[in-house]
Amino acid sequence: MTATRLRAMLLPAGTVLVGCAAAGVVLAADPTSDAGFPLPPCPVKWLTGLDCPGCGATRLFYSLLHGDVLSALHYNAALIAFIPFFLWTWGAWVLGRWQGRRIPTWEQWRWSPMAGLVLIAVWAVIRNLPFPPFTALYV
Repeated sequence: MTATRLRAMLLPAGTVLVGCAAAGVVLAADPTSDAGFPLPPCPVKWLTGLDCPGCGATRLFYSLLHGDVLSALHYNAALIAFIPFFLWTWGAWVLGRWQGRRIPTWEQWRWSPMAGLVLIAVWAVIRNLPFPPFTALYV
């Protein structure tokens, strides 16, 4: 391994360390109960009472760390669907740094930004509809 490649991998290694630290904080906090130390509430929910598209992400992460996929789906199903795209992007970024060239991902597709915005907006509306079966999406 060359020194250039090792230097290029410092930032990806840093993201892994930050992710592990975040996992440790979430595990210690236990956001699904009052047993752990308190984490700050979602500012959108705190100010408006509505679930934002990201609401439930911390509890989802906690559930996934415990292998409880069904609870994770309850907390934020849309975010579960996004995880493979996030991993694809992160993996392509790491591989690109290793190889010294840009690796294409879904983010470069022409329609990706608009599709992403539409999906986020639809999810934000659906999870706040005040009638069944959508009330089951409240967190």
